[in-house]
Amino acid sequence: LARNINDQLQVFFMKMGVRLVDFKLEFGRNAKGEILLGDEITPDSCRLWDIETQKKLDKDVFRRDLGDVGEGYREILKRIRNHWEQEI
Repeated sequence: LARNINDQLQVFFMKMGVRLVDFKLEFGRNAKGEILLGDEITPDSCRLWDIETQKKLDKDVFRRDLGDVGEGYREILKRIRNHWEQEI
């Protein structure tokens, strides 16, 4: 399951010029015993870098005091919106 999620996210972010460096996921089981993803996928739980510039677009900006973390989050949002507009 984790590998499938990784593969899907790698393709998703690559289309937007973003490298998914790594991320964390949490899993749980439902009443039937099936394993389910039980976590959100956000710039808080992923390390995302611009492919061309290697600029960090995630929470590492805050952790390493590299500038305005909101700027990276807004850039990711902009790229996702642009991607979806092109898909429609």
